[in-house]
Amino acid sequence: MTAIAAPRHRVSVATARVHQELDAVAGASVWSMDESETAATLVALDRAEAKLAELKARVAAHADDLHVGQEVAASSAANWLAHQTQQTRAETYRTVRLGHDLEQHPLTRTALAAGRVCVDQARVIVQAVDRLPADVQPRAEQHLLAEAAHHDAKALRILGKRLYEVIDPDAADADEAAVLAREEASAMNACRLTMHDDGHGQTHGRFTIPTFHGAALRKMLAAITAPKHQRATHGAGVEWVPGPEAMGQAFCALIERFPVAQLPKLGGLTATLVVTITEDSLLGRVERAGLLDTGDRISPGAARRLLCEAGVVPVVLGGDSVPIDVGRERRFHPKYQRIAITVRDQGCRAEGCDRKLGLHTHHGTRWVDGGKTTVDQGIALCPWHHARIHDTTYEARMQPSGKVAFHRRT
Repeated sequence: MTAIAAPRHRVSVATARVHQELDAVAGASVWSMDESETAATLVALDRAEAKLAELKARVAAHADDLHVGQEVAASSAANWLAHQTQQTRAETYRTVRLGHDLEQHPLTRTALAAGRVCVDQARVIVQAVDRLPADVQPRAEQHLLAEAAHHDAKALRILGKRLYEVIDPDAADADEAAVLAREEASAMNACRLTMHDDGHGQTHGRFTIPTFHGAALRKMLAAITAPKHQRATHGAGVEWVPGPEAMGQAFCALIERFPVAQLPKLGGLTATLVVTITEDSLLGRVERAGLLDTGDRISPGAARRLLCEAGVVPVVLGGDSVPIDVGRERRFHPKYQRIAITVRDQGCRAEGCDRKLGLHTHHGTRWVDGGKTTVDQGIALCPWHHARIHDTTYEARMQPSGKVAFHRRT
């Protein structure tokens, strides 16, 4: 950690005094402060924090100008600061950036140095003003600084999007439309959804979606969790208490009840889950887990419930089955054959491939060579390996294990 041996500059001296004063009260008990003094002190500390943040940003920007850290081969002052203070590089870069931004916006810098705005408000004001033409920036900055006395950073960000209503009312609608269009395009490009199964019956995930889709999803879930809907579907006295748990259960209900007929095909089939369960387990004579075509397993109770309620195709072993041998009357495997093949193969039959979704069905003996369109003659392959098996530069051989091995021809 870098220490100041003998501070000379007034900022360095003031910083040392701040440390001395804070050290002096580090162990002081606050229990004897009454309510009024506690409230006033808390607000004063918040203002002091804003003042320190401005000073820190100003010094950080100066450090960046001086290339502090170059003597130890640091790539930037921000990286050097991150290493010295164990902060993240993202945070120290934000500090340096704020210092440089405040250099270009002295009104906001003065307000932050006086503790009239907090760091989050200052950043929002700078970002909102910077997107405006230079000739109107001072007026817009003054307006947002005045509004900062009544609104937090989130509200200021919304007001910042509508600055043209103040500085140029005639252009306000066109500017707002342009801003929203840019944000929506950026949001659509930033869409993300990640999921992973923890191996203990739970799938975890994170997503980022545009505001419109977030609002639509929130409204759908609110409708499912609404007391009126709950009473209608579950009877009086059975209601979900609003909260993350209720929203999570509503999300599951939304997935189970989505009309699968509206989904595009996946491997020639509608994107439905296929549950394999024995007839004895279906009828409750034994308790045996159900198997999904994704390779996952579910309890027999869940399987029975889904077979009754959700968009799930049942494949009951030991019960009456649909005739699956249509001989050579059809070239392509019909839906029920595709289901039977994917359930049997539990994924792509190519050696070393673990794809389980979006599978194609392929004739073991080519249809043009006299192969029959039956389950026995069909195998499941992912789109990549289905293309390779028809690629003459590859040779495909069926292995004793039932897998298909590919080798490039020489």
